[in-house]
Amino acid sequence: MDFTLFFTYLAACGAAAATGAMFQPGDWYRSLNKPWWTPKDWMFPVAWTVLYICIALAAMRVAMEAGFDPLVGQGLALWAVQIALNTLWTPVFFGLRRIRAGLVVLGLLWLAVAATLLVFWRIDPLAGWLFVPYLLWVTIAGALNASVWMRNPVAVRAG
Repeated sequence: MDFTLFFTYLAACGAAAATGAMFQPGDWYRSLNKPWWTPKDWMFPVAWTVLYICIALAAMRVAMEAGFDPLVGQGLALWAVQIALNTLWTPVFFGLRRIRAGLVVLGLLWLAVAATLLVFWRIDPLAGWLFVPYLLWVTIAGALNASVWMRNPVAVRAG
């Protein structure tokens, strides 16, 4: 394990995580009509901590692949796209209160995570497996975002 490389990718995840601290859900989000299966508030930091460690570890494993395989470059480029979209969602949804725009960002994030998973899988199956919980969590987040969008037409029009 290359700890320098791991902590570099983890730092990128930390930048994404910082948006969660800067744009917290607050009263606006608590006032929205949400489905019964909405995860409890305490689950989000726990889930994201585990997910960020997994995706940093996956990126480190792929980056350590020897040679100049263009697939490695493609995989790491996709990793960069997914972490950028991950960073964008919180300010869009919680900061700007744009529920529909948040759903668009999550849709793009889902595609980027799925593509990263597939490319990582081809390079290093364990790196691919490390992205499976992330894809599952983004799927749940997308379903939750869509449900909030459909259940709160006034909030959607106001934002």
